[in-house]
Amino acid sequence: MMRSIIESVENEYRRYEKLGEGAIAQLRDEELADSGAEKGNPAATMVWHISGNLKSRFTDFLTSDGEKPWRDRESEFLPRLVARDELMRKWSEGWSVLFASLGSLTDADLTKTVVIRGQTLSVVEALHRSLAHAAYHVGQIVYLAKSLRGREWESLSIAPGMSSQYNENPTMEKGPGKIDPTE
Repeated sequence: MMRSIIESVENEYRRYEKLGEGAIAQLRDEELADSGAEKGNPAATMVWHISGNLKSRFTDFLTSDGEKPWRDRESEFLPRLVARDELMRKWSEGWSVLFASLGSLTDADLTKTVVIRGQTLSVVEALHRSLAHAAYHVGQIVYLAKSLRGREWESLSIAPGMSSQYNENPTMEKGPGKIDPTE
């Protein structure tokens, strides 16, 4: 059972999951619902949306439309005040459904088709689309957290001005809260 491509996709999802978690961990509790100076979506909103999207797309991934009738996408964008533990439970719910679904796939499944909002896509197309969507919103969370934390922000990858040092020791990023861009 060949899984090298699926494992590669799964590793990228895991990288973005950890990146989002690293950014959220740096936010103070009261900042979880803060939309920042740009008045975009707060981290709590993006967590609800990412989780809702992943649960909908990857529940019965190969056998039912990825936009489930039980999903209420519009409610994902409502303002909410949530405790950190509730936020992280919601975050984990979506990723858990995704990883369970990916765990059942092999590279042979990549040529199968799935349906999302009535549109037929190959599995590989659906995975690319979903991964890009998750990366986009995780990037928003990171940007928001960085702007809210200001000088207190701890880089989750190669810090500005540290490229040469990183290139001399490409494992220096690993550690608590750090994301390895090569993983």
